[in-house]
Amino acid sequence: MKKLEPMTLVMSIVERGSGSKLVKLYAKNQIFTHIRFEGQGTATSEILDILGLGGSEKDILLSLTTAAAARGLLGKLDDELQGAAPSRGIAFSIPVTALSNLMAAFINLKTKTESEGSGSMENQPKSSMILVTVNQGYTDVVMDTARKAGARGGTIIRGRWAGDESFAQASGITTLQAEKELIFIVVPTDLRSGIMDAISREHGLRTEAGAMVTSVGVEQLVHLS
Repeated sequence: MKKLEPMTLVMSIVERGSGSKLVKLYAKNQIFTHIRFEGQGTATSEILDILGLGGSEKDILLSLTTAAAARGLLGKLDDELQGAAPSRGIAFSIPVTALSNLMAAFINLKTKTESEGSGSMENQPKSSMILVTVNQGYTDVVMDTARKAGARGGTIIRGRWAGDESFAQASGITTLQAEKELIFIVVPTDLRSGIMDAISREHGLRTEAGAMVTSVGVEQLVHLS
């Protein structure tokens, strides 16, 4: 049996309404498996106007593919495919440590990539994605803290707490609200610890904001234009 290639998750954040066009572009570059959902950017309308970024509403695309296909796509987006994306935004890859055999086999079978340039990336990622889960209504103050520590912006989606209530009791948390907002912040790795420490210190689990902070390494990052 052919050895299955390692998997990678490509996360793309573009202006609302551009997700479907991005799916078509990715399909032409051997990436076929996607989940799309909606988010909100954290930049103010004044900053959006200055940067020419359009609206703050976002389409977020999670694309599961082989590591070689992800490197090939992001490399092209940073080179000959510059300007081919349907709107401005970012796209970046995150390594997947495990996946069901059936899904991995399907993706490997459907994906055809060139072997050239499929070597491993550098061990130390240059960028990181910080994920902050915060009580609804506290996103602005958390992002203010993150910006003061070096972050440029983030993307928000809404969710609900679905964990065991005993977690709050054991941790002494009094403000574990059901309604949550998730903030994705992509930053240079050398800024990661300072931003995470600032958010935890000012808005941690035992504050009204109730922020939970974690991060993952980003293998490859490109700016879409």
